[in-house]
This record gives sequence, structure tokens and C-alpha cells, in this order.
Amino acid sequence: MFSFFKKKSPSAPPVATAAPGSSTGGGLIGSALVTPIVIPAAGTAVPERQRWLGRLQAGLRKTGASISTVFTGSRIDDALYEDLETALLMADTGVKATEQLLGDVKRRVKDGGMTHPVAVKNALVEAITELLKPLERPLVIGTHQPTVIMVAGVNGAGKTTSIGKLTSHLASEGASVLLAAADTFRAAAREQLSVWADRNTVEIVSQQGGDPAAVSFDAVTAGKARGKDVVLIDTAGRLPTQLHLMEELRKIKRVVQKADATAPHEVLLVIDGNTGQNALAQVKAFDEALQLTGLIVTKLDGTAKGGVLAAIALWARERAQAVPGLRPVPVYFVGVGEKLEDLETFNAREFAQALLA
Repeated sequence: MFSFFKKKSPSAPPVATAAPGSSTGGGLIGSALVTPIVIPAAGTAVPERQRWLGRLQAGLRKTGASISTVFTGSRIDDALYEDLETALLMADTGVKATEQLLGDVKRRVKDGGMTHPVAVKNALVEAITELLKPLERPLVIGTHQPTVIMVAGVNGAGKTTSIGKLTSHLASEGASVLLAAADTFRAAAREQLSVWADRNTVEIVSQQGGDPAAVSFDAVTAGKARGKDVVLIDTAGRLPTQLHLMEELRKIKRVVQKADATAPHEVLLVIDGNTGQNALAQVKAFDEALQLTGLIVTKLDGTAKGGVLAAIALWARERAQAVPGLRPVPVYFVGVGEKLEDLETFNAREFAQALLA
């Protein structure tokens, strides 16, 4: 099966180069890196990944259907490009990203001497892939022990469920995980996280009505003492407009650094794909407060606004360009349902192909 992460080790053997459209990852046994998974040669398929691609395609159908209808005509003309522009905007791609994609598509059509709308569709797949490619990066586990991952997101985005799914996959690869229930004021959040802890047979640090920063501090301290590979901190859901709660997130981050000066090693934001351009606004607000290192995009199966990933990609690129040496914030995982297997690593080409299948 495919790993959801890579574990980094100074003595790690070289990782095999992946075939196009694939991903690689190293398995875990305790804290040791085992032989990396060998990716099949191009043209072959891993059943688990193929099943995921089927779910991804089905999940993106609402978004893709409105775009694909643009290419049902018999010729390439201004009307086609106008319809494509409208479809991309309706999919919440955003004005700037839509303009970039249209310009890229027109260039590819001209350079390739394309004459049929289907060729324009293929050009759009390539344009989307190129735009989203910088968002494609594996989550690395093992550079620090424990790797401390702080997870934020608004209520209803699927934050705690995503933590549970990630915990399951990490545990199944052999990583020892400790959960921190730092959403201390919502009993359901602690109970939900406790269920995932029991299901995955991992430890949890929880305290009813306690201070979220204190719980986070205790969890990181415990993770270090017990030799855990990963500490996952579930923070309280909040809107970026709730300034006092956003300040609480900053406090959690500061207190975690008192327990481990290098932590948190990852600050992830879970966003609901249904919210479209509002998701981009959330990314900007949480990044300003916490300096995000990665994203998890959920619920892409229930929306016609999956184009927001293009808008996020453009923002991530511009953010990186503004600070020399800064890399774009990646999308580590995408989700298309409630089941465990409905959360997988993000691959730009797979996403583009599934979107326009």
C-alpha cells in the first residue's frame, strides 16, 4: 500500500523515483526506516491507489461536470474560452487563477496547433497540473522525535476526523502516535478523539475544561519522555474573525515551543472544500496567525467548488515568491468522504485528471 508520509532518517537509503502520477513513501517499524515502497513501472497500477483514484473522480464529479460540458462542441473559438472562463469561476477557481489557466491553455493550444475542443480539455489538464504541482509534497516524519503536528481549522471542516484518519494511517505504518485533545471546551471533540485513540490503540492526553495550551505542553513533554514518533495536537475549532480564539492558537504554539524549542514541526490547517473562496480566506488568516506548513482539504465530494485548489496554489506561489527561500504551503492530503480510505495524499496530476475525467 502507499504511505501517507515519509520518515526521514540520516542513514536512509535512496528512495526510488516514482512513475508519473504516483507517490512514494517509507514504511515505519518503531523508529527505524524500512525499505521504501517500490513504485511499479509506468503503465502499471497499484490496486489501492486505483481504487482511491476512482473515489477521487467520483468525489470531484460535481466540480468537473460543469467544466467538462464546455468541451462538447465541434470547434475552438472565443465562445468556448468564454464558457471555460465562466465554468472555472463558478468552480471557485478565482479570478487571478482563472486568468492564468486561460492564458496557459491558449498558449498550449496555439503552440500545439490544436483544432478540436477535446484537445483544449487535455491542455487544461496540463495547465492545472502545472499550477498545482508546487502543492504536492510528502509529509515527513522522523526528522524530529517526536514530530509535533498542530492541527487547526474552523468548526465543521472535518478537523478531528482528519486527525483520526491520519492517526490510523500513521499507526498502521508502525509509527507510535500520541494524541493531544487540546479542544478542551467541547466535550464532543475530546470524546471523538478518544474514540479514534481507542480504535487505533494509541495514547491520548486529555483534560476536561483545562487550558488548551497546558494540555498541548503536557502532550509534547509526554511524547518526548515516552519516545513517541508523532504528537498530534487537536486544537479548538474557530473562525478567523474570532480574534480572542485565534490568539489562543498563538498561545498554544508558544507554549509548545517551551516544551520543545523546535516544535511545532508542522502546523496544518483543515479546510472544507465546500466553502470555496471562503476556504482561501481561512488559509490566509490562519497563515498570518500561525505560519502554516501544510493543508488538508476535506469534503471535495460534496461540492462544485473544487477549483479553489487552483486559487490556493496561486496564493501559495505568490506567498513563497514574496519571501526568498520560502516554499509554497503544500496540500498534504485531500478527502472525498467519511471513510478511512477516503483521505489520501495529494497528487497534482491525479487531481487534474480526476477533475476533468
